[in-house]
Amino acid sequence: MPSFDVVSEIDQHELTNAIDQANREISNRFDFKGTDSRIEKSDSSLKLIAPIEFQVNQVKDILHTKLAKRNIDVRALQAGDITESNNVAQMEVTVKEGIDKELAKKITKLIKDTKIKVQASIQGDQVRVTGKKLDDLQEIISLLKKEKSIQLPLQFNNFRD
Repeated sequence: MPSFDVVSEIDQHELTNAIDQANREISNRFDFKGTDSRIEKSDSSLKLIAPIEFQVNQVKDILHTKLAKRNIDVRALQAGDITESNNVAQMEVTVKEGIDKELAKKITKLIKDTKIKVQASIQGDQVRVTGKKLDDLQEIISLLKKEKSIQLPLQFNNFRD
């Protein structure tokens, strides 16, 4: 029976490359000369560091442009509040990967509301959709791509015939 998986993943290698490019641009830009502005990456979060809040927002804009050039959807990033202490402003940015339970339930409800003859099941941090016809599965993919209420970039992989 044909099936596919709905997932939300980020290519970690491309993310690292985008951060490196952003750091290189920050170190070369005139308005950041002499400042200790940078982007630090940990497991599932980024830390944007600059002397003042305005420059943190500039660092964020640079990061967004570098991510867009590398085909990483910026909706996968969740920016936190800017904190200032000791002449250093920082912003924590969380990298969201995987589909949480609430979003998975929402996706399965969207699929069931279409009345298309497919089944959607939640499997960990992904949703598996199975059906008898390939056309039905492709219709579900196009429906999920067009859905505006999903605030997370979705990928469709593991398509099996």
